[in-house]
Amino acid sequence: MDSFEWNKIIGAVLGTAIFIFVVRLVAETIYEPEKPAKPGYVVEGVVENPSGGAAAPVEEALPDWGTVLAKADAAQGKATSSKCEACHDTSSAKTVKIGPPLFGVVDRPRASIAGFSYSGAMKAKGGTWTYDDLNQFINNPKGFVPGTAMGFAGIQKDSERADVIDYLHTLSDNPVPLPTASK
Repeated sequence: MDSFEWNKIIGAVLGTAIFIFVVRLVAETIYEPEKPAKPGYVVEGVVENPSGGAAAPVEEALPDWGTVLAKADAAQGKATSSKCEACHDTSSAKTVKIGPPLFGVVDRPRASIAGFSYSGAMKAKGGTWTYDDLNQFINNPKGFVPGTAMGFAGIQKDSERADVIDYLHTLSDNPVPLPTASK
């Protein structure tokens, strides 16, 4: 085959590709896909906002820590915290890893470990790590501190979170006293 034959073949392929592209573009402009009245499946934890804007965060009732932590299992929390230990040090050495150390985290001011580069969102959050704050952060880090650098999705199961928080409570030279149960 000579070059003229190759030019015809290449021209036909390119012409077909352009034709398909134009037809698809016109079809997308003319026909708008129908959205189902009811979704095929519901994703747990996602809140729909009918106005189309960002969904407002769902406020969950905070537990009575005096009751919850009395039932929690720190040994089970230590086992569950292996997820955390990939990035955080739990020893009294307070070694900075990918994340800040967790030793003494309960009632520690946020973004207070020297030598760790906290995100601007975490620095701006301020305050101290209370049981309630730890619960909300461990449940949904990016929901509690939007813009945090922590990429962990969270622990959604309440009992696992309580176990981890009970374990974190023990990681201290002087553990913060556990709250008393409210009646």
